[in-house]
Amino acid sequence: MELFITSLNSGSNGNCYYVGNEQEAVLIDAGISCRETERRMARLGLSMHTVKAIFVSHEHGDHIRGIPQLAKKYQLPVYITPGTLNNSGLPQLGFPLRPLRGYEPVWVGELCVTAFPKRHDAADPHSFIVAGRNTVVGVFTDIGAPCEHLIHHFKQCHAAFLEANYDEEMLEKGRYPYFLKNRIRGGNGHLSNQQALDLFKTHKPAFMSHILLSHLSKDNNCPDLTKELFSLHRANTEVIVASRFEETPVYSVRA
Repeated sequence: MELFITSLNSGSNGNCYYVGNEQEAVLIDAGISCRETERRMARLGLSMHTVKAIFVSHEHGDHIRGIPQLAKKYQLPVYITPGTLNNSGLPQLGFPLRPLRGYEPVWVGELCVTAFPKRHDAADPHSFIVAGRNTVVGVFTDIGAPCEHLIHHFKQCHAAFLEANYDEEMLEKGRYPYFLKNRIRGGNGHLSNQQALDLFKTHKPAFMSHILLSHLSKDNNCPDLTKELFSLHRANTEVIVASRFEETPVYSVRA
């Protein structure tokens, strides 16, 4: 099955990732406003009426702040773990809430969405794979360190949104206070360029067609640097840097 993917926004100012087929789609997180989500999808020729559900990775504001208005307006079911919901501050009325549990597949039409645990400083954080028959897309951001869960699923992906949050030298020499630097690089924060690159070099399947480098830090990374690092090892994989200011093009992915 052919799947269509785009990053509507990626960064600490908001995260929202689209995966769909011809009939239906899901959003992984909704951290930008309803209006901006609609605008960006319209510019891409995508319709909000194909979106059938929102899946929530964790409760931080840059992943959930757009949910109340977006889910209420379109009556979208929001799949969220109990731990994340309890720490999110999201309203529990106005739109459908659905329980999310790791390794329990959720079917949205012909899309199968499966969450699995990740390392991040949140109540109950999860990453996702979205499958359309044999085509698999991963959404792997806000990860403190690669773990066996991540490696196992990364190996299955025809395309992936993969966090490359910071350059280690830029973070070390940058203006952030020491405690924040340690939070970012301490194992439950974010993936560095090097950690993401090591995962990519070691575990990228030969059939991976697209890698969208995601959640880059505004202060501690450089999009051109990150793209160059990955492009040296890309083989037949297209390397895209997901912007914190605008949507990416829509990419077609198939097994």
